Amino acid sequence: MIVHWDVDPIIFNVFGFEARYYGLLFATGLALGYFVVKKYFIEQNRSLAHLEKLALYIFVATLLGARIGHCLFYEPSYYLTKPWEIILPLSFDNGVQFVGFRGLASHGGVAGVFLAIYLFCRKYKFHFISLLDTIAAASGISACFIRLANFFNSEIIGRATNADYGVVFERIDSIARHPAQLYEATAYLAIFVLLHQLHKRGNFRKYPGFIFSLLFVILFIARFLIEFFKENQVAFEDQMNLNMGQWLSIPFILFGAIIMYLSLQGTFRKDQSST
Repeated sequence: MIVHWDVDPIIFNVFGFEARYYGLLFATGLALGYFVVKKYFIEQNRSLAHLEKLALYIFVATLLGARIGHCLFYEPSYYLTKPWEIILPLSFDNGVQFVGFRGLASHGGVAGVFLAIYLFCRKYKFHFISLLDTIAAASGISACFIRLANFFNSEIIGRATNADYGVVFERIDSIARHPAQLYEATAYLAIFVLLHQLHKRGNFRKYPGFIFSLLFVILFIARFLIEFFKENQVAFEDQMNLNMGQWLSIPFILFGAIIMYLSLQGTFRKDQSST
């Protein structure tokens, strides 16, 4: 079956202010992630006042990390000559023009969040690895909605199916393609369900770091495999055996595997006191 997709990414425009599905779904994903973590904080008798601060750290780190990651991983030659466009949604080529932030990279967002949580834990005396376990499942539901946002934006599209099934992104072309965004969204939703069930059972609480490491391993394996169904995002990837998303996923998979091994060895049980 072929589905024709031609949804306007703009929900409404009032006096030049645009409300987009991308922003709505992005915000929804972060909000759902927040409520999942809030549930865990309550169950663990953690301070909700600290959760408010943590949410701010993560929100800022997600946007900054994803933006900087895209600029450095995918378009370094452009943004290193115009570094102000990394942070400012403005172009000065022909006067001052509002161009928005064109490009976010999930790997950069993950790195940014990881750093932000580390800084948060240092300041507020939380156990770093245990807090990573607490927010791991929420990452899955947030990532799911971000990929749904990409689908509504008709971006990060899949390769041609060359068959009588797929999605035609009519705002791009008339080719039936793999809905790679939906593949990822489904994978991330499944990861959320799995990690949430582990939280409910509590079987692995005696192994700090296990849930977090499992997230890294399975999420980035899924990302690595689904990349085979995607079109390359930038031209230089056409010359690569693996695309940039796959190369960037490999160290995350290895890092997760190392943390999982250390977790099962009981490495992170020491000094596990938390606020």
